[in-house]
Amino acid sequence: MEDNEISYSKEEEQTSLLPFLEEEEKEDKAGQCSNVEEHWEEYKLEEELAGGGKMGNKDTSEGVGDKYDSSMESLEHYLGDVNNVQAVKYTDRVCVLTLQRNLKELNDIAKEKELVVQKVRDKLSTCQLRIKMLAKQLDCVDIEIEKEEEAGNVAALSRLQAMHRRLCTELEKEKDFELKIGLTLKENMLEMWQIETEQGKYEILLEQLKKDQEELEMQYQERAEVRIWKEKIAALQAEENRRSREKKEEESRKEYEERHKKILEDAKRNHEKAVCFLRKSIARIHEKNAKEEAKNQEHMERRIQAVLSLKNSITSNREKLQTLQVWNKAMAFEAKKQEMKMREAILAEGGNVAKEIFLHKRLLEHEKQKQASRELQKSRKIEIVSQILQEKASLYKQKKSQSCTKAIKGGGKLDDSLRWRMKTWQYIEKTWKHSAGAISQSWWSRTACSSADVRTASVGEISEKIPHDVLCESGEDEKGRDDTLVEPEFPGLWSQECDLHKISKEEMGPNQLATRVVTEEIFEKKKEELQTGIFQKQIGSGHERKGCTFYSKPSCIHFKDFDVGQIYKKKIVLINASYSVNFCRLVGVSEWLKDFISIRFDPPGKMSAGMSCEVVVTFKPMINETLEGEVMFMAQTGSFSVPLKCTAKRCILALDKELIDFGSHVVGETISRTINLTNSGALGTRFKVQTSAGDSSTCRATAKSSGRMVTRHFSDCVPEQKVSNSPVTSVVEKKEQICPDHSEEVTYCVAQVEQQRTETSLSSSSTEQLGQDVLNSRSDVGTDNAHNLVELSPEETPVEIMLGKVTEGEIGPFSSVKLQIIFIPAIPGDVRAQFVIMFDNSDCKPLCFSAIGVSIDVPVWVPNPNIDLKICMYDQLYQDCIVIQSRAKATLCLKFEVCKELSKHMELLPKTGYIQAQSSFSVQLKFLPRHSLPKDAGSYFNEETRVLEVPVTILIVDKAKKVNITVHAIVTTSDLEISPAQINFGYCTVYEAVQTNVTLTNKSILPQEFGFVRLPEFVEIQPNDGIGILLPLESLTLDVIFKADKAKEYSFELTCKSEINRQFKLSCKAVGVHPPLELSHSLVQFAATALNGVSTAKLYVMNSHASVNHFTHAVPRIGNGEVAPVVPTSFEFCVPEDCPVTITPSVGTVLPGKKSLIQVSFRPTLSDQLIREEAVRRLCRAAATGAEIQKRKKDEKREGKKLSISITRQQSCRQLVRDGSSKYLTSLYSSEQPQSKDLKPDSDAYMAAQAFLMRNFSGRFEKFIIPCFVASGQIDEKKGSENLSCSPYNTLYLELHCPAVAPSVVITSDNGKNTVNFGDVAVGHRMIKRITIQNISPEKLELGFSVLNPNGPFLLVRPVGMLEAGENKALIVSFCPNENKWFCETLDIRTAKTNLTLSITGHGVMPSTVCSVEEVLDMGYVIAREKVTSTFKIQNTSTLTLQYSVQLDSLSSTRDKDQQSLPSFITSSLQRTEFVGTQNYNGLSVFSIFPTEGEIVAGKSQDFIVTFSPDHESLYYSDRLKFVLFGKKIAHVIHLKGAARDHPMFVEGGVPLDVPIESLAVTLPTSSQKALKAELQEPVKSILLMLDYIEGESSPVPAVTELKVGAIKTAQFASKKNMEFSFDSLPLLQQKGFTIESVKGTIEPGQVKCISVSWVPPADFRADDPLLVTALLTLKGDIKESYRILFMAKVVSAYAPTK
Repeated sequence: MEDNEISYSKEEEQTSLLPFLEEEEKEDKAGQCSNVEEHWEEYKLEEELAGGGKMGNKDTSEGVGDKYDSSMESLEHYLGDVNNVQAVKYTDRVCVLTLQRNLKELNDIAKEKELVVQKVRDKLSTCQLRIKMLAKQLDCVDIEIEKEEEAGNVAALSRLQAMHRRLCTELEKEKDFELKIGLTLKENMLEMWQIETEQGKYEILLEQLKKDQEELEMQYQERAEVRIWKEKIAALQAEENRRSREKKEEESRKEYEERHKKILEDAKRNHEKAVCFLRKSIARIHEKNAKEEAKNQEHMERRIQAVLSLKNSITSNREKLQTLQVWNKAMAFEAKKQEMKMREAILAEGGNVAKEIFLHKRLLEHEKQKQASRELQKSRKIEIVSQILQEKASLYKQKKSQSCTKAIKGGGKLDDSLRWRMKTWQYIEKTWKHSAGAISQSWWSRTACSSADVRTASVGEISEKIPHDVLCESGEDEKGRDDTLVEPEFPGLWSQECDLHKISKEEMGPNQLATRVVTEEIFEKKKEELQTGIFQKQIGSGHERKGCTFYSKPSCIHFKDFDVGQIYKKKIVLINASYSVNFCRLVGVSEWLKDFISIRFDPPGKMSAGMSCEVVVTFKPMINETLEGEVMFMAQTGSFSVPLKCTAKRCILALDKELIDFGSHVVGETISRTINLTNSGALGTRFKVQTSAGDSSTCRATAKSSGRMVTRHFSDCVPEQKVSNSPVTSVVEKKEQICPDHSEEVTYCVAQVEQQRTETSLSSSSTEQLGQDVLNSRSDVGTDNAHNLVELSPEETPVEIMLGKVTEGEIGPFSSVKLQIIFIPAIPGDVRAQFVIMFDNSDCKPLCFSAIGVSIDVPVWVPNPNIDLKICMYDQLYQDCIVIQSRAKATLCLKFEVCKELSKHMELLPKTGYIQAQSSFSVQLKFLPRHSLPKDAGSYFNEETRVLEVPVTILIVDKAKKVNITVHAIVTTSDLEISPAQINFGYCTVYEAVQTNVTLTNKSILPQEFGFVRLPEFVEIQPNDGIGILLPLESLTLDVIFKADKAKEYSFELTCKSEINRQFKLSCKAVGVHPPLELSHSLVQFAATALNGVSTAKLYVMNSHASVNHFTHAVPRIGNGEVAPVVPTSFEFCVPEDCPVTITPSVGTVLPGKKSLIQVSFRPTLSDQLIREEAVRRLCRAAATGAEIQKRKKDEKREGKKLSISITRQQSCRQLVRDGSSKYLTSLYSSEQPQSKDLKPDSDAYMAAQAFLMRNFSGRFEKFIIPCFVASGQIDEKKGSENLSCSPYNTLYLELHCPAVAPSVVITSDNGKNTVNFGDVAVGHRMIKRITIQNISPEKLELGFSVLNPNGPFLLVRPVGMLEAGENKALIVSFCPNENKWFCETLDIRTAKTNLTLSITGHGVMPSTVCSVEEVLDMGYVIAREKVTSTFKIQNTSTLTLQYSVQLDSLSSTRDKDQQSLPSFITSSLQRTEFVGTQNYNGLSVFSIFPTEGEIVAGKSQDFIVTFSPDHESLYYSDRLKFVLFGKKIAHVIHLKGAARDHPMFVEGGVPLDVPIESLAVTLPTSSQKALKAELQEPVKSILLMLDYIEGESSPVPAVTELKVGAIKTAQFASKKNMEFSFDSLPLLQQKGFTIESVKGTIEPGQVKCISVSWVPPADFRADDPLLVTALLTLKGDIKESYRILFMAKVVSAYAPTK
């Protein structure tokens, strides 16, 4: 074992040295390169210093080049030297390390050998002590042998001789063992001396090793100096770069200032010119606003009239509704009267009122149902017929539009799909002969199905107001083209139940009617019972589940865009969503889908809740039509179905807009717009764009009074289209078709227009105006105030709005086409044109759109009448060029005016100009917004939106015409706001940086660049060094970091500049502090540490303040205050309570010029509150689940008992059960919900939650800042730091970065506890525990273990080497305490990344017990062949549960072997060691104990019952009881004694004269013994009473002894009388001086009589001759017994020596 440990340490040292050597080699190589770089940097620095910083001189550069060549040669030579030197150094270093390792191994071997020698010496001393002890025992035995030889005791002599031989043998063995130990000791001493000799040889090498180590330290110091020199060179280079950068910034700033001055001068000049133009523009805007206000007023009046008419309509409808309500009340009152009359009539006849009233009501309801059924059948019949006619018409249109070949294919496909329709139509002919005559031959011209669309809400609302016949004729015609005849094909036919035994109510009397009602009720009950027997209800948690029990994914089987002849497959998943086990089987598909759909479904059998199965649906289309149906299934709880839909390819066409507004344009211009036609379907088609019918080109109408334009009605434009896409058009069409009453037309249409306008949210004002004009024209047709419309003929009206190049073409699937619309204004006024897009596909409806525009007749026009200056800032100049075009044939004089309000801010240059004939003229627009713009602009400027609209007018001299243009701009500020405006950093030490946040806000709606310039060296702004871009109205938080370079008071300003060179100031204040102490590291970054793991870092607290001279070095002080004294300085780290960081020591004192080592440990753990919350959640979830399962079982039992109860009572009971169950669950959940505070950390719930959170731990990163308070003076050990006063400004701060990760290995056993507690274990006993660990990382792990104390009680029995990902393995740890105390050790399970620490604890306990019986348990006298019991108690006084067993010597396995020696009765009573006395003849044990084995809990006691059952008479029954703990230690030994008698009489006392141990002689049977006793009338027993009289005392006391006479209480002799006893020879006894207290008497059963005997020597007594007197004691009971009592008396001197 020792050798293995030594080899293990060697391997560990080698593996630990390898990374060190590799690191050294890398440092050597890096040192070589760094030396080269350092020489090169030194060379460059010398050149820069020699050149005086003149980098641009050519001569200098040439000189540098020459020196560079020579320096490179020297560097190459130096590199070779360095390589040689470093190679030698590396080999020396390896030799030093090897030597050090060898010396260490030699020292370890020497220590081990010393330990072995010490152990051998201990053994030798122990052996020698044993030899001495055996020699003493041998001497004692020799002496005893001599004594026994003199006494003549043969038995004892033989025993002593055997003992003598055994001791001699042991003594010889011990001496042999002593010789062996001596030889071993000599060998080990020799080896130890050899090792010491070897150590002496290595003394010289040890000295050499010390020298080599000193050389290594020197090399490390040289490397540190080289690195410092390298850092200085880098600092100089950085300083040079900073200077050059500042110089460039200064030059760019000067250039920018010059350019800015020029821009300001130009802006001032242009501002004056722009003012006048701005005033004119504002005047024009005012005029335009006035006109628009007048138009809005007229529009509002028209809307008010429409609302008034709507109000009147609502009032009339309300009156009708009130009338209807009054009529209903009157009818109800009349019905009550009729009921009262019926009651009186029935009472008069003597009938049952309740029964007759009930039957009458049932009869009325039945009649109503029949009437409703007839009406429903009639309406459905009409619908079926109308649908057949519509399908015939649509099929006729399709055949006409398609080619002959397509028609033949389509007809062939339709024949297969219409077979079932033929049968349906024949059924209709037979059933409805009176209404099917006109349509009997039209069944076979119908199509399979058409597109399924629902009618619009407006049609449904209008249809409620018209008669039913009109609805059937007109509404159904509209619906026919869009509705699809899906399941059922003829609704209503198959749902009607035909009663073949129906009897008319005239032929039926009251009794028959009642009988029929009762029969129907019984039928319904039977039907419901049958239904409940087939389908089981879904009951879970006391609630019945409603709805489908299986869910399908997807919920609908949809085959999209299929092609005829192809095969399509889809897979769906059926999930059992019920509360219990269920099954599912396929019923089929819809009747009309059987030719196209096939299902492949393998029934899975019984499925548990949440399980799923798959269904494969195959679709083989034969016809190119849309199909709908369902796939039907049957479950244990009822039937369900999955919808199935097959959609053919079709065209879905739409326009992106329906109105194109060109706006206002001058005559002669050409404007183009586009509109997109999109096909979102999978089928392409051909399209053609043309003008609307009745309006070949454009429509124009001008009103005489106001010039308002009114177009034709859409119903005239598109006569074939019945449903328009425009909301206004659809309302007008439906009104013309349906509403015959003109008085209600306006009200209804206005309401519809408002509703449609709200839904569609049209933003175009022209569309609203158009719709309002249409309504007004329709409502004012019959009035005298109608406008006179002027329409131009197509020959006179030029085509102004026309189509582009693309007027027809092919649009493919999922594609779009752009259509161009061109507007060429020719005549001044409003222009409108409508276009229709027609498609070859008959299913595609034509699409309409319109275009409007305004033509203006002015000789001068502006191509861009709206000038947008975008976003402008205050005090910035913006310019733009306005181009003016002239179509006149002469030169015109133009004047440019701006409104007066904006003349200070905007200017047009030149103010007057001449434009040549048919040419252009450019005007310069200058805009310089001032801060007074909001006040000056007035209504032209919106302060909320910051939008400026400036009207600019172009006047034509000598003409009244003018051109208005508008200048738009959004004016914003360029301010940047810094909040707060002043920063006070407070007190900041020179070892830390203080950070504060400022908010920089961009008040502009333009992005602005910013930057903090000319920052001091001790200030830093992040992010991006205080440079960036702010988006509009964005606020950016900046971190201002201040780091004091020395102790003083700071006051400075930070400057922020924007991109337009505006400056914003930020004032700052701070006080620099130099503390007396400093930390070697202010930031500690721990490695990623696993939960419950430990990471440690070391740092120093240094006191470098050794002098108060502030000229030589920086001294500690606060600001400009006094210098701190040079005294010992104390520190204290204050760690927060919940921080997983430990700092040791946390308090200490550092002397001047010294430093103190600090160790920081990071132990990540899970939050206690988080674990408690998770534990509560898990407990609540488990409690809710258990309560739900328990309640479900109770509900199932309760439902089984209620099957025989009636339906009404069953429903009420179920309701009560549901309410009760919900209340029960609520109360149970609320009552059993545990509190997080009640959970104990050692509870199973707590540990399970901790293990769950540890497994799902995703990692966290925490940052802690630990303050370190500093005070001058030394800490008193008694008072602590109370006597010291510390300044808060000298506080140091230690920042810790603590990343925590999930462990790679976790413990899965014992709820994931990281503590193995063996608990209380008896000393000397071993307990084994198994700990299961699991690899929760995704990679394979190699495990290592720390070494446990080899002399400790813990032992790692079976370690684990490798763990696969997710694998579980068990560690076996044993605990064997050798002392009575607590033991604690830690076992580290090491992986490549993290460590898992396992705490092992155990308590060694010395077991202790207390017995109620000390040494002897006497069972007393018992009648032979009877039993008596006695109880004693053993209490466990230790803290350990004790395992015990009770052993009897009579039942010992070695008793037979012990009996081979001489019988014990041969030896004297003093030398007997046999405790087993007389035994039963039957072979059974005399004494029995219960229990014989078990456990005694700590602090508890155990009662033991001893049973004494002798089978023959004997006074010497005995045995020895041993109480053994853990099968090893004997805790208590109790001697068991008892006596048995054949008769219930006994005498006890004195010295027995018979043999106490029975001999091997064969005893006679009991009968022969009795006969023998009868013949011999001699005393059966003799008892010796010895009395010693003490002579010489002042007051002599007679010698006294006792004799006990007793009677045994037993059921066997219950009828016998009391026992009598009497003494004979009394005179002789009295003569000899003996006095007996009771000479005769009686004894009751169960009592013992003590007879006292005293003796006083008579006068003639001789002291040298003992007195012996015999008396006879007679006992009379069931028999008569006699005892010979021998009274022996003697006189003893009080002064005689006692042995």
